[in-house]
Amino acid sequence: MRAQEPPPVPSSATEADGLIAEPPQVTRVVLFADRHFGKGDLTNGIYLDRGNMIPGAGLSIGPGYRQWFGKDSLFVDASTAVSINSYRMAQARVEMPKLLKSRLAVGAHARWQDFQEVAYYGVGAGTVKDDRSAYAVESNLFGVYATLRPFRWMDIGGEVGWMNPEAEYVKGPLLRGVAEKRTLVPVEASVTIDTRDFPGHPTQGVFLRGAGMHYSDRTDGSHTFNRYDAEAAGFLPLFGSRVVLAAHGLLVNTDTAAGRSVPLYLQPSLGGADTLRSFGDFRFRDDSLLLATAEMRLALMTHLDLAMFADAGNVAPQARDLNLDKRSYGAGLRLHTRRETFAMIDVARGSEGWRFLFRLKDPMQFARLTRKSTFVPFVP
Repeated sequence: MRAQEPPPVPSSATEADGLIAEPPQVTRVVLFADRHFGKGDLTNGIYLDRGNMIPGAGLSIGPGYRQWFGKDSLFVDASTAVSINSYRMAQARVEMPKLLKSRLAVGAHARWQDFQEVAYYGVGAGTVKDDRSAYAVESNLFGVYATLRPFRWMDIGGEVGWMNPEAEYVKGPLLRGVAEKRTLVPVEASVTIDTRDFPGHPTQGVFLRGAGMHYSDRTDGSHTFNRYDAEAAGFLPLFGSRVVLAAHGLLVNTDTAAGRSVPLYLQPSLGGADTLRSFGDFRFRDDSLLLATAEMRLALMTHLDLAMFADAGNVAPQARDLNLDKRSYGAGLRLHTRRETFAMIDVARGSEGWRFLFRLKDPMQFARLTRKSTFVPFVP
């Protein structure tokens, strides 16, 4: 459904003052970013699709076009993008968001994606960093969805899709000889409670989500499985929002019958800017996943926060074997307006050393709520 019109770009009078005075150059950069990138689906016309890729793609950008018709009763959107690592994507979506007095939205989407070098270290928590390998995956994704909103803060969603991922070996000691293409039909049902003030830069509220998915393998049945997600996050502002405490937890469990398995590109994985930040993208994978993150943000300036964080999690064959033995600690900066984070820089430390990360969005934005399609590979 179309988001409500956001408040105007805030000034220092409407946002928390930082510890130090903000240079006018920083303010001008933030105002420019908000004017051109900060309104999301609300604006009509040409826009830049940025950061709409999986971890490992690097910075991505491309042209997009969106338009609202019939007093906002019909929304059409299409975009394409390429990343610095030659990942490619094109997508289109059409949605009717105002059915049943704006309580029901129905839509359809299509997406093509070609990801050239997805990291793979093997399955399980004991994999070796030096075994890093890579595979390529190309897929077409189609789906129809419906979202019922009985309350402003609750969404009940359902989706039926079709996908044809094709994976092949690229490099490394693992996955040699892998080359497969299959057809999968995913069906998903979810319930989301979301009271966050601004999803692109949350400073208060809670987020709760439960989802169940069934993937039907229409090629030979060997990769038919169920997946269940449970997720929660909370944001607590202190001292007039000069300090924000954030916590996030995610549990993912897959269920397969005897003789069946989860394809490598849909196995739950940890590692990267949104999960265990000191580890590489997709560093650990297995059939179940547990993640816990705590973050404290301190307003250095009106539009620049200092963040300190701790991540913990792990993967395992079954949910009962999960623990929080893999850990990351670190600090970073967030450049933002009141409603949107435009850039984040993190430096993280863990058992495999230091890692520097740069992204064009908030690490707790939960893009899975808005992307309207199942990513291949799995992205937490």
